[in-house]
Amino acid sequence: MSKTVYDYMDWPEIEAVVYGEETAPRDVMGPRLTPDGVLIQGFFPEARAAAVVTGRTKYEMELEDEAGYYAVLIPGRRIPDYEFQVEFEKETKNFKDAYAFGRLLTEEDERAFLGGVYYEAYKKMGAHPMVMNGVAGTHFAVWAPNAVRVSVVGEFNNWDGRALPMHKMPMSGLFELFIPGVKAGDAYRYEIKAKGDVLLQKADPYGNRTQPAPLWNSVVADVSDFIWNDSSWMAERKKYDDRRQPVSIYETSLGQWKSGKELVAFAKEKGYTHVELHPVMEFLEDGSDGYPTSAYFAVSTRYGTPAEFAALVDELHQVGIGVILDWSPAQFPRYAGGLEKFDGTPLYEVKDPEMAVHPMWGTMLYNYDSPMVMDFLISNACFWLEVFHVDGLRMDDVDAMLYLDYGRKDGWTPNMYGSNENLQAIEFLKHLNSILKKRDPGALLIAQEDGLWPELTDSVENDHIGFDYKWSGGWTRDFLFYLSVDPILRKNYHDQLTLSTLYAYSEHYILTLGSRDVGSLEEFMAKLPGDEKQKLAQVREAYSYMMVHPGCKMMAPGTDMPEGLAKCIQALNTLYKSLPALYQMDDEYDGFEWVQLMKYEENVITFLRKTEKPEETLLVICNFAAIPYENYQVGVPFAGKYKEIFNSDAVEFGGEGVVNSRVKTAKAEECDEREYSIKVKLPALGVSIYSCTPGKAPARKKVTAAKTAKDKTAKDKTAGKLVRTVKAKTPAKKSVKEEKATKVEEAVKAEKKAETVKKRATVKNDNNKADRNSK
Repeated sequence: MSKTVYDYMDWPEIEAVVYGEETAPRDVMGPRLTPDGVLIQGFFPEARAAAVVTGRTKYEMELEDEAGYYAVLIPGRRIPDYEFQVEFEKETKNFKDAYAFGRLLTEEDERAFLGGVYYEAYKKMGAHPMVMNGVAGTHFAVWAPNAVRVSVVGEFNNWDGRALPMHKMPMSGLFELFIPGVKAGDAYRYEIKAKGDVLLQKADPYGNRTQPAPLWNSVVADVSDFIWNDSSWMAERKKYDDRRQPVSIYETSLGQWKSGKELVAFAKEKGYTHVELHPVMEFLEDGSDGYPTSAYFAVSTRYGTPAEFAALVDELHQVGIGVILDWSPAQFPRYAGGLEKFDGTPLYEVKDPEMAVHPMWGTMLYNYDSPMVMDFLISNACFWLEVFHVDGLRMDDVDAMLYLDYGRKDGWTPNMYGSNENLQAIEFLKHLNSILKKRDPGALLIAQEDGLWPELTDSVENDHIGFDYKWSGGWTRDFLFYLSVDPILRKNYHDQLTLSTLYAYSEHYILTLGSRDVGSLEEFMAKLPGDEKQKLAQVREAYSYMMVHPGCKMMAPGTDMPEGLAKCIQALNTLYKSLPALYQMDDEYDGFEWVQLMKYEENVITFLRKTEKPEETLLVICNFAAIPYENYQVGVPFAGKYKEIFNSDAVEFGGEGVVNSRVKTAKAEECDEREYSIKVKLPALGVSIYSCTPGKAPARKKVTAAKTAKDKTAKDKTAGKLVRTVKAKTPAKKSVKEEKATKVEEAVKAEKKAETVKKRATVKNDNNKADRNSK
């Protein structure tokens, strides 16, 4: 061995490299100038020989350690452009020296990451193909602060973790390395040497692509080269921030469609404003429909390439349809290559083993007390909203985040105040929502939360959590229960139909009749009484009632719908988007007014949907009885003309055709405590919507004393029934309008919350049992 080379060798550090314990390999093996030339070193386990090639000159390297450590001192006063030529048993490889390239992560990146504010971590973390110093390769970065050593392994180094140890940034525990020659499409993993000489093989938490099962290796991918054509949509979507726009969501999974084009055509034809996709992120088990997520930054291989998913979003945007993704920031699956004990210690998960695993699903819960874990999740949300132009996130299992005892009968640890709120998760959600609203105006942030957390959709500035919308699970459960009852008995459960209007303004709600709620059309119909024709009528009525009830809409009828039902839904979406009364004042008391609340004997409810313009008022009549009414009188808001603009029983929708084809002129006949009224035909199991055109008041009709006494008796009877129905939910006997003004819904919320908190573990399990088995 040349004495000159020997003199420049750092033997303790070299030994650390050989034994896989060196965390700063760039400092040891990077090329450096010496008074006697340029020292170049390399560690090539299993190599037979190695050399350095510069231009046409080849310098043989000397074996300095039998494990495969080579070095050579070449003449010169500057570091040349060079590559290694290494001879293995079956092949000879030429490649650039990974340790000749500097770092990409900066100290500023480190500080932001440690502070939980590195929102664009996805741009540098993970694997990113790029050109550095004129050389093509891939930059890798991963967080593993307690690891003894982290290496990138793949076919490019024979999956040998000794060959390419990454360089650790000691302040943050981030490991990084630029590897020349590694390109998009190359599979890789991280080999992590944990304390106790334990070797772990882990997928990349920030990886943008994976191999299909059963390999689950990460794959280098470039997700930044897609050319978008949706600039108009992206500029206009900020309008959704005011929550005064129509939002009609079609819920589906990409796995249900042969192609993205089919989905685009379907959603456009039916008139939806948005589609909500079950998780498109990589997941482990077929049949789980994307739950739970195993690779947060990767489009599942089941759904094509990242570019193909971007193209789908782009195409939906070009036809005016937004894209919402189901997203799971609450928990992650347990598997050897996943996040659990990523560096040999609890890193992403809750550190307390009693609280780390959720007993209902057997999944791991995130540690929201860690700024780096919060940063991982926030940067992931930014990734989907900004890289793939997604328009919203529906956050799964928010109740499991908010409540420490969710799904636990015992074995849970209270917070510092002795209560069950997860204080760290609350702060995380506030942080997440506030950042996303600032960075991505118009993006919809939706919570699935069954526990009636108060004011979930109020702003962070008001010290609340700051979601835009919340799924109205209470409305769905009550309504489906009511529909399941035989129409003859529905009068006994009338409050299940009307209760929701008492709390409809306490949150910004999305009403759901999605796949979790009703299943397929066949499953939906199986929940309903009557023969097949009556069942279909009730399906049309259900979607119609949802469309006229305050709140945004979400449904999931598929391509198996009968033609009539498909036309009905298309008509409903067209009306919804064109009539401001159905959405503009969704969250205001003045946007809704009861006309007939207590027609429980008839199974009828009647109400108005309103804006500030009287001419935009809509009259809605819903008949949940299995019989039609031929000459049904209903009070109207003012004199004028009333035209039926929608009837769910129309023949083209598959109904019986009990419709009102002629315009109705209001008569000065008192009804429902109103001066004017009309008489109409009500279809069995149907919904009718009327436009209201104010006009000149007609001459009043004389009312006999007998008629006045009869009306007063009926009115007193109705008022008495109303008091009995809501006495547990209202502080005093008042008119409906007064009840709204005094916020009766707060009392209802308190009562329902007490019941829900007591039962929320079983409720959630019942609702999601089918699609949670995989967890």
